[in-house]
Amino acid sequence: MLVDVKPKLRDGAVQELIGQSVFPDPERLEQTIRTYEKNDSHELYGAEKDGSVIAVVGIVMDEENRLEIMHIAVHPDHRGKGYGRELVLALIELKNPQRIAAETDDEAVDFYRSIGFTIESLGEKYPGVERFRCTYVTEPED
Repeated sequence: MLVDVKPKLRDGAVQELIGQSVFPDPERLEQTIRTYEKNDSHELYGAEKDGSVIAVVGIVMDEENRLEIMHIAVHPDHRGKGYGRELVLALIELKNPQRIAAETDDEAVDFYRSIGFTIESLGEKYPGVERFRCTYVTEPED
């Protein structure tokens, strides 16, 4: 189910999905795509249905085996069907991280909470926008 979609970064469907998870600005989208293209540490996986990419998750792993979710998005026609959850669970199986972290807004908190992430408010990082740190520990730290 988990497919490396980094080679498809310039495909319209993949760009549209990445665009859903970054501030809706063409320059920001292009900057994000270039970051994935230039950095081997930035990985991009997706879920496909009938040959089309319908969901993406972008990650970075650090030296201590901690995974950071940088971007995650599911096409609007496929939301609420478990694709985002499947991507996160497949990442746990594939990467076997010690912990996973993501920063998000109020809209996605329940998604992360439903998978078992703990949620911590970071306060209002941008005017009128509360941000949250979501953390999932797979192995207790020593």
